[in-house]
Amino acid sequence: MITVTAGFRINEGKEAEAMAAIEKLVAGVNREEPGALMYTWHRDIKDAAQILVYEVYADEEATKVHRASEHLAEFQKEFASGVFDASSVKIARFERIAAIDR
Repeated sequence: MITVTAGFRINEGKEAEAMAAIEKLVAGVNREEPGALMYTWHRDIKDAAQILVYEVYADEEATKVHRASEHLAEFQKEFASGVFDASSVKIARFERIAAIDR
């Protein structure tokens, strides 16, 4: 399993556009990516503009499918349009070594 975390900020005044883009992306992942085992978006409790995405994929091939997807390409256009703060993006990749799944 491959775990990816992504963090970034929503630009001030762009909350509605951000939520629409997030919902569209999540729907695409749910509909078209069976190798995406978990795709969870979180908002910081103290700073609602700060977003954390927690992604779990079955294998490396599933991450490639995600990165090549049309819905991710559409979402990335939102970064270019100024909905999100592109300079705040932090992405990390992990390999699972132990877990509790309930």
